[in-house]
Amino acid sequence: MRQRFQPFTRLAAVILLVIGCLIVLRPFVAAILFACAITISSWPLYLRLLNEVKGRRSIAAAIMSVGLTLLILVPLTLVTWNIADNAASFYDHFKASLGSGTLAPPGWLRDLPLVGEMIDTYLRKLLGSREELLNVAKNLLEPARHLLLGGGVLLGSGVAQVSLAVFVSFFLYRDGVTMLASLSRGMDKLIGAEQATSVSDTIGRTVRGVMYGLLGTALAQSVVAAAGFLIAGVPAVALLSVATFLFSLIPVGPPIIWIGATIWLFDHGQTGWAIFMAIWGVLLISGVDNVVKPLLISRGSSLPFILVLLGVMGGVLAFGFVGLFIGPTLLAVGMGLLRNYTAQQE
Repeated sequence: MRQRFQPFTRLAAVILLVIGCLIVLRPFVAAILFACAITISSWPLYLRLLNEVKGRRSIAAAIMSVGLTLLILVPLTLVTWNIADNAASFYDHFKASLGSGTLAPPGWLRDLPLVGEMIDTYLRKLLGSREELLNVAKNLLEPARHLLLGGGVLLGSGVAQVSLAVFVSFFLYRDGVTMLASLSRGMDKLIGAEQATSVSDTIGRTVRGVMYGLLGTALAQSVVAAAGFLIAGVPAVALLSVATFLFSLIPVGPPIIWIGATIWLFDHGQTGWAIFMAIWGVLLISGVDNVVKPLLISRGSSLPFILVLLGVMGGVLAFGFVGLFIGPTLLAVGMGLLRNYTAQQE
């Protein structure tokens, strides 16, 4: 009787152990997944570096971790700090302008076709009446407070998650060879050697393809945007460039940045440069997405637009800031495995 129930007892113990481990690791799942995606994507570079340092894994892992800190963590921290500082300065400037009565809608607003004059008249009436302005402010204050608080929490948690991911990536680099060997043996026992090789190849190729596509496109768009901002004389080029990098991870995100820069140029009477910025944004900044991404992202990991959008939105809701990367990557891996399975069945 004891021998009959022994396999079920072992299975129950294993299930309880797995559940306990998941509960313990739950707060760190997002950072661990992000660290795994980064490590898989940069593994060929790590192996090349490991060869250069003559097989000293700790040194190679430390160099890779420092590189990730300089490339990802430091810029994200600076952007978070800059946004908080600029938000405070904007609030002080708005409050001072409101108190002195110098606040007025931009001149170009009246020139907008059909609705420009109506909007300009309403805003001047609103800004000229303290009572109406206070009523509008009361209605908008709470949503604005929640929006700013949510954005600050998202960026702050992003810094914490990326910091933890960089820390975890050090151990993934250093002990990655041993982990891969153990994982390969486990997959061989579960699904067979042939299937294990196919699944591992699909996962690695897909993760690298998506990460290269997302990050490569975002980097290219931010560089092109920085050049346009410098040429047109837009202030805060570094902040806007990093913002373009982050918004590039969201479908139709970069236009939010360069359209804002175009409006700023119009508002300051620089019509020629505003037109230049609009053309630069349409042809180059947004055009990069159609040229660079197909070159970087692999064929097997390409995702339809709707899945990229759902991956980004669902990833942020599920994992926070790093969900921008994790969401599309997980969907791409799932689609890649499904395609691989259906191809084998056929």
